Amino acid sequence: MSSATRRLVALDIDGTVLLEDETFSPGVAEAVHRAVAQGHLVTLATGRSWEATSHVLHELEITPEYVVCSNGAAILIRDEDSETGYARHFTEQFDATEVLELLETHLPDANYLVELPDGTRLYTHFVEDWGLHRENARKVTLEEMKGLMVSRVVVVSPDHTEQDFVDMVDQMGLNQVSYAVGWTAWLDIAPKGVDKGTALERVRELTGFAHENIVVIGDGRNDIGMFRWAAEHGGRAFAMGQAPEDVTHAATDITDDVEDGGVATAFQTLGLL
Repeated sequence: MSSATRRLVALDIDGTVLLEDETFSPGVAEAVHRAVAQGHLVTLATGRSWEATSHVLHELEITPEYVVCSNGAAILIRDEDSETGYARHFTEQFDATEVLELLETHLPDANYLVELPDGTRLYTHFVEDWGLHRENARKVTLEEMKGLMVSRVVVVSPDHTEQDFVDMVDQMGLNQVSYAVGWTAWLDIAPKGVDKGTALERVRELTGFAHENIVVIGDGRNDIGMFRWAAEHGGRAFAMGQAPEDVTHAATDITDDVEDGGVATAFQTLGLL
């Protein structure tokens, strides 16, 4: 395959590759395998930590050279000497103090997690979706999180809706960071100017792909950055069919819902199979 037709494809995980019950979207594994066999580079670009991403990569049976985690704050590189097969290649970081103090004022009873540059995660309350059973996670107080350099801050408040979080972010004025509101009451905060798109640009430079040969697929507000990055440079950005309106507005294409195999449909549209 010539370099002009070979694609770099970055897939979001939740709501794109995986259904809500953590099973694969119909046809996605087969589509990924066929695309890789054709010579395309298929990787993941997710809001998940590496610890919550590695098993998805393993189950997909792919080993891309780079993987984007933590909404762009961490880039992993394939490393055969590592126990998981990957090591941290690049990590963004910022001082969490100001953000945590601001959030504490508005959400004193929320559940907080910070991810340190080495991947260690500190949390105030156990949240099942955070994958805290692993060794590199420990419970601390909110005060102990302050003053630390972190890759991201995650806030979950079960008593608030997604719209509550959207409105609250406007009121708080989080000017020193980048943030994404999840499909539940989940706020993910990264260093200023960092998102999946900024990390994927690093990956693109490292792998030598032309901008027009970039494809990104996702469904959430944390995918808007990589959608805009791809679209502005001549690439393709596919929003899953169930994506919110503000997400689809940033995309170049809309595919099927995750339940209907949207990734497989997008691959077929692109002729990657």
